[in-house]
Amino acid sequence: MYRCDEILPEPGAVWFRAVTVKAPRTVLFRWLCQLTVAPYSYDLLDNFGRRSPRKLTLGTEQLQVGQQVMTIFELADFVPNEELTLRMRSRAGLKLFGDFAISYTVREHGRQTRLVVKLLLGNAPGPFSAARRRALAWGDLLMMRRQLLTFRNLAERDSATSS
Repeated sequence: MYRCDEILPEPGAVWFRAVTVKAPRTVLFRWLCQLTVAPYSYDLLDNFGRRSPRKLTLGTEQLQVGQQVMTIFELADFVPNEELTLRMRSRAGLKLFGDFAISYTVREHGRQTRLVVKLLLGNAPGPFSAARRRALAWGDLLMMRRQLLTFRNLAERDSATSS
């Protein structure tokens, strides 16, 4: 059970994304806290061309429910060093896709860490909702893959330099 399941108990779509990271979960989770300052995906597309920071920003680990994350999400819940759950309610301009709930989970996996993301998409209104959902799934796959690989690389870099 993921915390996002409580936010959208009857989603229109459920997607999982994951990556294995050769770093302690505390290091990886600390990088996930950086989502409060940048999206860490394709910066040209989702960060107005600004590069997401490659050094940890002091204070981002001080999470608060309700705070803004990646510009369009809010932090719905968190468990330190384990899970961040985000929510986006559809609003003008984003109503095409419906509500979102996302849980980023960090779990020990042997000597490595597994970052698993579960994304729930609410039922979008309109006659083309299934087609929009399929298009969004492909877009999300590309963007989320980049984000997860970026976090993996940064956490592994920091873990290697601190050893």
